[in-house]
Amino acid sequence: EKAWLAKDFATFAHITMAESNQFHATCLDTYPPIFYMNDVSRSVIRAVHVYNDWAGEIRAAYTFDAGPNAVLYTLDQYVVELGAFMLRFYPAVANAALGSYINNAGYAQAVQDFKLDDGLVAAIERTGRIPTAGDVKMIYYTRSGPGPQVLGQEDAIIDPLTGLNTYHL
Repeated sequence: EKAWLAKDFATFAHITMAESNQFHATCLDTYPPIFYMNDVSRSVIRAVHVYNDWAGEIRAAYTFDAGPNAVLYTLDQYVVELGAFMLRFYPAVANAALGSYINNAGYAQAVQDFKLDDGLVAAIERTGRIPTAGDVKMIYYTRSGPGPQVLGQEDAIIDPLTGLNTYHL
């Protein structure tokens, strides 16, 4: 929480990745083991570490919930670079419209137009990662919102008196 409040991305990113790793290590340590991540999930972890090592700083972080889907965090100044990196090594299925692979058309275009540093490309290629279309089904580009807000009763979806959903009324 301190890292978040201090806007200390490097510390936030480090803790986020470590906590994600610990969660999945605990799942593997059960009997029988629980396998949430798959080979593509693990390759995304490796790619994020290669990206950060190439940059000489933590520019991106990953987390995985109870499933194989990565959530990546980065700062505004690196979001297009990270997207281009992911698109290069986790491409869309052949002949798929980029807009059906990346949910935001403006972001998709910026990512497609971005020229990756040759050193970064070489670094990930040294891991043996072969870009394989379809490994990642979709890239969602989102931004942080304003945070928690108090809504008026007119915006509530739960009736405070009954605890029932109001959207079916």
